[in-house]
Amino acid sequence: MNTTPVTAYITRVAEGAADRQACFAVRKEVFVAEQGVPEDLEYDAYDAGAVHVLAVRTDGEPLGTGRLLTGEAAAVKNGGAADVGALGRLAVTKAARGLGVGAALVQAVEDAARGRGLTAVDLHAQTQALGFYERLGYVAYGPEFLDAGIDHRAMRKTLS
Repeated sequence: MNTTPVTAYITRVAEGAADRQACFAVRKEVFVAEQGVPEDLEYDAYDAGAVHVLAVRTDGEPLGTGRLLTGEAAAVKNGGAADVGALGRLAVTKAARGLGVGAALVQAVEDAARGRGLTAVDLHAQTQALGFYERLGYVAYGPEFLDAGIDHRAMRKTLS
């Protein structure tokens, strides 16, 4: 990992194989290495059709990622609503935490959802991250549940 300080970054929709590999590398660092999520659970069939967003430092170093599921893939996650997207796999590297990268990635996913005509975004938040998503306008619903051995809650935000 590069040790150059994070001073400026951009978020964008991931385009091409190199961007997708950068997204997967961040997810591997955060979910697999840090949180112990089995690699075969981290990467799934939804990755191929998802809209991936990427945060990169101005020198190209990947700082974070997230993905948006739409259509049938999202309906599996959100209870069947065709006009609701599913935000997932939001991950920010240790070096970039506390700098607003996560919030910028959520905004990028929401922008992508709006661009596809969606009216809301659902997500499954790790319970330790509920406050982060609440500050961004998401509201928890339903009971806690385990995903990859980690407590989660479903959350939703209506897009304006």
